[in-house]
Amino acid sequence: MPEDRLRTPEVEELLRAFSSLADSEEAYAFLQDVCTIKEIRDMAQRLHVARLLAAGEHYTDIRAATGASATTISRVSKALNYGADGYRAMVQRLGTPAEQEAE
Repeated sequence: MPEDRLRTPEVEELLRAFSSLADSEEAYAFLQDVCTIKEIRDMAQRLHVARLLAAGEHYTDIRAATGASATTISRVSKALNYGADGYRAMVQRLGTPAEQEAE
């Protein structure tokens, strides 16, 4: 199995930091300090795209709803279907947008 070159001690520290956050307010404050506004918006958009893809929405509808490029939608789709299952875990926890609206 190839070495995971991304998983450095610094990345492990970042993962521990995320894991230690108590609630969404702490998470929001940490993201504001660690990321740029664009990075936060981009990550939020990608998660929204993943949730729409998981709900079976079509690329054109996702693009219209989110403003995401076809490239972004394609990359998220690839990660959703062939990635490390991070998106899948979040979609299972959060549900799809339609499921969230029904609550």
